[in-house]
Order: sequence, then structure tokens, then C-alpha cells
Amino acid sequence: MSIEHLRQATAELRPPFAVVDLDALRANADQLVRRSGGKPIRLASKSLRCRALIERTLRVPGFRGVMAFTVPEARWLAGALGEEAGDILVGYPCADPGPLAELAADERAAARVTLMADCVEHLDLLAAAAGKTGPRLRVCLDLDASLRLLGGRVHLGMRRSPLHAPDTVGALARAVLARPRLHLVGVMAYEGQIAGMADDAPGSPLRRAGVRAMQRASARELAERRAAAVRAVLDVAPLEFVNGGGTGSLESTAAESAVTELAAGSGLYAPVLFDHYRAFTPRPAAYFALTVTRRPAPRHVTVLGGGWIASGPAGPDRLPTPVWPAGLRLLPREGAGEVQTPLLGAAADRLRIGDRVWFRHAKAGELCERIDRLHLVEDGRIVDEVPTYRGEDRAFL
Repeated sequence: MSIEHLRQATAELRPPFAVVDLDALRANADQLVRRSGGKPIRLASKSLRCRALIERTLRVPGFRGVMAFTVPEARWLAGALGEEAGDILVGYPCADPGPLAELAADERAAARVTLMADCVEHLDLLAAAAGKTGPRLRVCLDLDASLRLLGGRVHLGMRRSPLHAPDTVGALARAVLARPRLHLVGVMAYEGQIAGMADDAPGSPLRRAGVRAMQRASARELAERRAAAVRAVLDVAPLEFVNGGGTGSLESTAAESAVTELAAGSGLYAPVLFDHYRAFTPRPAAYFALTVTRRPAPRHVTVLGGGWIASGPAGPDRLPTPVWPAGLRLLPREGAGEVQTPLLGAAADRLRIGDRVWFRHAKAGELCERIDRLHLVEDGRIVDEVPTYRGEDRAFL
């Protein structure tokens, strides 16, 4: 659907508002499934942050289960989503005894939620929460997927887990079994240097070539090491799942026989950071609109708000991108501001006070931390209005 159709469908709304194009969302979901090589996709909830859209996506054949980002969120989703949605994996360790104790006291949620660990200290926290009489807590081990070169002096990838060598994963698996109230069910690894780094970004051809070479080398190294780590764990206990991947690496991760399921989510909204991958071309599905409040100079307008900056390394690629009218750009010295955002371009001279400018966020679900509802558009009309996590009073981080 074009921006023009979205503009017509939302003409009566008052900015700021956010829109999800359901036609594009479904097309992106189908594309993710095609790229997954027949392996199920666990939906990364942080990339949507909207319960209604999580439920909608989990009804698409090829998606099953959720990767949550906090224990309170996982426990909430365990109650909110039907069992047909699958189990819920918390993608990050929890170091707060409170939420762990609450989960351990909720037998139905504990049966569906898997907790992440990468060290003995995590296991001790989980064992203390489980106590001696409650349900056993499900555990997944987080393998570091980064590429390390020159004896570890060069680290390419996420700083996530200390579990890099397969024998360290096997040792922690044995430590899980030594705690009878814990149940080892999974292994995961997120290769952010492949899944989250565009391999066809504009700019230096030399840099693009370097990124592609690094990603090929990393994929080869990780495939061997992940398989060895899984074997080390299987020598200790059976596993229900081995999770890997991300929107940007589904093909390479799906090709690994050791991986039983994939994880993805950002490719559904298709934010700006996913515009420059060679393997896939998603359709932008999420937008937000702001109001023109000033015309400070020729070829300039100012909109109210707009400083919706994405997480990650601070830089221009983390700023929202104006997409309508075409030809507007942020001012380098001001960027996107907390209360106002100036824009420059010939199109500014055609805008009047009260007109709208449409933007795309740099990342996916972070948009939903700024607004309390999403307007869902299909076939050129608004078909629903659904709350985000924020709209349901669910601020997990």
C-alpha cells in the first residue's frame, strides 16, 4: 500500500499517531517463513510490542512460540496468549529475584516460560527462586555467537554471553543438572553481526565488501562451533530446541542442522535499518505521522516532537527518517528533537501549518514505546485500533 493510501485512510486522525499496514505486515511474515527453510520461527516480541499483532502473527503458519525480553513480560504473555501460541523463551537473563519468585509461584506460567542463563550465578538465582516444592524452572543456555579473532583480541558481534567455547557450554549444562529444581530444555545463540548488520548499505564499496567477508567467515565458524556446543549439551541431557538467527540471517542459520528453530521479528515492521540487505526486501509496514507547527525559513518546516531515537551506537542511522513528502531530510546540527524536529527540502515550501509529515523509525518495536495505540490499515481503510504494550500499561523496560 502506498503512503498516499495510508494518508487517505488516516485523514481524520490527529497526530502524533502510528500506523501499521497489514498488507505489508502479512507479506513480510510470508517472506520470513519462505526464508526459514521450513524451520519454525519464534517471534521476537520486542520487535512488535503489541499483543494483538503478536497474536495475529502467531496465527501465520510457520510461526510458533515467542521470544520475550523480560520475565514479567513472559509471565503476562503466558496468561494472555493461548497455549496454541507455543512456549515463551525469555531471551535475556534475569538477575532480579522478585520476578523469578513470582514465576516460580505461577505453575501454569512456569510450565510455558523458559529462562535464560549463561553462568553459575544465573543458575543459583533460578534455583533459589524454584525452592524445594514449586514447579521446576525451564532453562536455556545462551551461547555467544560472536566472531573472535587473534586469540580473542578482536571481537565482532554482540557482547552477550561468556559461553563461547563448546566445553564451557557443556560444563554449564552439567551445572544445571546438579540443581534438581532446574530443567535444561534449550540452547540459543544470536549472531547479531550477521542478522543485524546490513550487507548492502550505501556508502563505501570497500566497507560493504568487508562486511560481507566478515559475515561469511562468521557464519562458517559459528556453524561448526554451534554444532559442537549442541553436541556437548546433548552428551549431558536431551534438548527441546536449539534457537538461532534473526531477521537478517534466516537463510544461513536455517541451513545449520544443529538449529531446530529460528527467531525473528524486526522484519515484520521492516524499519529503516532493514532497508539494505541483499537476501531480502521487506515492505515498510510501520509509520508515524507528526504535525507541521512552524515554517522558520524557506525550504524549512518544523514538526512537533520527533526525537524517537533508536537504541544502539549513536549515529545518523538511529534517527527517524521522513518519508512523505519525499525530499525532506533532517538538519545535521539538530537531528530529531525531543519537542520539535526541523526538516529541510524543497517539499517544505508546499507544506502548511497543520499538515503532516510521515516518518519511519530506525528500529522496529521501539516505536511502540512512544505511542499507546496502533491504527491498522488494510485495503485502504482503518480496520482496527489496538493498544501497544504502553497502551496496556505494560512498560517492561
